[in-house]
Amino acid sequence: MNSLSQKEPAILGGTACFPQGPPEWPFPDKAVNQVLQEAQQSGIWGKYHGPYLEQLQQELATLHQREQVILCSSGTVAVELALRGLGIGKGDEVILAAYDFEGNFKNILAVGATPMLIDVDSNNCNLDLNLLEQAITKSTKCILVSHLHGGMVPMQALKEFSRKKGIPIIEDACQVPGINIEGRTAGSWGQIGILSFGGSKLLTAGRGGALITSSPQIAQRVKLYSFRGNEAYPLTELQAGLLIPQLQTLQQHHQKRQTNVAYLLQQLGEHSGLTSLTNTNYTNDTSSCPGYYKLGFKYVAEHFAGLSRELFCDSMQAEGIALYPGFRALHTIHSSKRFKQVNQLPMATLCDQNLVVLHHPILLTDEKNMKTIVQAVSHIHDHAKEIIHMYTNNPHKLKHKKSNDYSME
Repeated sequence: MNSLSQKEPAILGGTACFPQGPPEWPFPDKAVNQVLQEAQQSGIWGKYHGPYLEQLQQELATLHQREQVILCSSGTVAVELALRGLGIGKGDEVILAAYDFEGNFKNILAVGATPMLIDVDSNNCNLDLNLLEQAITKSTKCILVSHLHGGMVPMQALKEFSRKKGIPIIEDACQVPGINIEGRTAGSWGQIGILSFGGSKLLTAGRGGALITSSPQIAQRVKLYSFRGNEAYPLTELQAGLLIPQLQTLQQHHQKRQTNVAYLLQQLGEHSGLTSLTNTNYTNDTSSCPGYYKLGFKYVAEHFAGLSRELFCDSMQAEGIALYPGFRALHTIHSSKRFKQVNQLPMATLCDQNLVVLHHPILLTDEKNMKTIVQAVSHIHDHAKEIIHMYTNNPHKLKHKKSNDYSME
């Protein structure tokens, strides 16, 4: 790519592109603040069951066109409850992409089942439907599918496969609440949909999650498991209240992020060393549009004179940009005794080594900031050899990094 400036990058002592650091999330919101004030004044924030919980359930049911919504304490808990709602346990197998959030893998183990890992699509780094047939055994009881980093799994084809095989789907929409995939809201394609309301998510209550289904039988199993004299995994009345106004602005925020992503990708161009994920193998439906909790890129180290992915991310963070390595591929961090797999999972291995993800808050700002991100990439490109020389053998010099609560979710 063409350099926009010869400015020295911050990691080498220059001024950061965003000296104030990445935007804090969640952003201030008058409607959310009003809920906080009203809850405090009425005392409703301390209720076990109140109008906010009921309203949130109704609005989520309407959005997903499903009858049953069970609110709970996290998206991770919601996945475990979904598995239990399907009656999955010891001796069963659950198909899962080898590149996915680790909590999904651990939830399968938690109910006594075995993850069956399959590789991901080379274009968008999400579940590769072409490998599903090879993963089916007599013990297969579920397909757990996630939409990650701006990638979308072709759900119409997956639904048809599920119907023919009689294998239920749990659709993890934790990164993509409210987006449209082939004419339906993400989370409404499978027997069960999952949402997360964690502190870094697009809909946030600090913590929380939801399980969405049309099956009274699944909902009843979940409720029976969760009830211990009271709900074992509750979402609070106050959390529900905070989510309601966010649902009202969700589509507006999606559109803003999508517009800024399109502009950012156009500004980066095809030869920036950051290759965006692309969605293919869809029907002719044109309504599908990715969600961007994390904007994923394949990092090409050769474009940056061999600068490692980790040092590139360090350099971007020094500029005040929340860019991090993606997930670890599940087969690279767990003993092979804990899972089964289809083939050697080469694409998931590449994702483990090469993916980087940009956290979403900056995508709700303006085009000027998108240009500044491109400028930061250009600075690092132009000074890559200097960065390698100074830091590869002196990692103790990296003093800019600060902790966060979203880089691994």
